[in-house]
Amino acid sequence: MTDRDPPTTALDGVPVPPADHYVYVLACADGSLYTGYTTDVARRVAEHDAGEGAKYTRGRTPVELVHVEAFDAKSAAMSREHEIKQLSRREKESLVE
Repeated sequence: MTDRDPPTTALDGVPVPPADHYVYVLACADGSLYTGYTTDVARRVAEHDAGEGAKYTRGRTPVELVHVEAFDAKSAAMSREHEIKQLSRREKESLVE
């Protein structure tokens, strides 16, 4: 990190390092987990909470950010999103602990 890089911030207690692309996992009110991709974690979590995010999360608010991974390239983030979505519930729970 250089002096010009913004510091790592936290959202719902989860560190969000500076990056261009992110994969995130949300814990929904019904206990389910949702995985997504974004370029702005805070904005996207707010959209989900407002019922304006993915169709899946609209009836499952409020949501809580439980995991974030940062990437420099969109392709790497999208690949990781796909990998996480293929994990079993137990594997996802281990990831977000």
